Amino acid sequence: MADAELLENEGAARDWLKQAFAPTALQWAALERFATMLVAENAQQNLIAASTIPSLWVRHIADSAQLLALDPDGEGLWIDLGSGPGLPGLVVAILSDRPMLLVESRRRRCEFLRAVADALELRHVEVAEARLEAVATRVAGTISARAFAPLDKLLDLSARFSTESTRWLLPKGRNAVKELALLPQPWQRMFHVEQSRTDGDSHILVGKGRVAPEKRGKA
Repeated sequence: MADAELLENEGAARDWLKQAFAPTALQWAALERFATMLVAENAQQNLIAASTIPSLWVRHIADSAQLLALDPDGEGLWIDLGSGPGLPGLVVAILSDRPMLLVESRRRRCEFLRAVADALELRHVEVAEARLEAVATRVAGTISARAFAPLDKLLDLSARFSTESTRWLLPKGRNAVKELALLPQPWQRMFHVEQSRTDGDSHILVGKGRVAPEKRGKA
């Protein structure tokens, strides 16, 4: 993925989605409806930057879908931390049948997530309206977080959901390498850096394994 061509416009994003996932007609329709609902709701509450709406299919749809492409053989529960408007969680749920837990503490955003899940009949989506600290521990096959917390805090808070087979997919923008370098060595070795398909300056931290809090600070 590091040498993959960047997706620079909606046409390129749609072509990549077609090649990567071969969406059914129902999935395409669901993506279209989600995009429409997202823009409409953005007029009521600040879900995404207004400046990104013209490039929504690149900046939000494909940007979310690329995480699923990094975990093609994943299975089990996918937990999306700080899901906000469902990015990446709802996009992944549309393109796969993975059971999805969307963790979001803000009531209005949770109302939107439930409305989309109901409208698109995404029966495998569950919304947890709570801070992560209050969510009951469950085994996660995959953990994603597009904009949740600094890396060390994110790992601390979500460690109890991880096992040796858990996949971590953490978009970290331009600070990915810097944040990774600040982690204790045992945690650093779990991750590698992937280039984002949607922004030449952005990167994704991809890891696998159990984050053990007791390792923190040990060499």
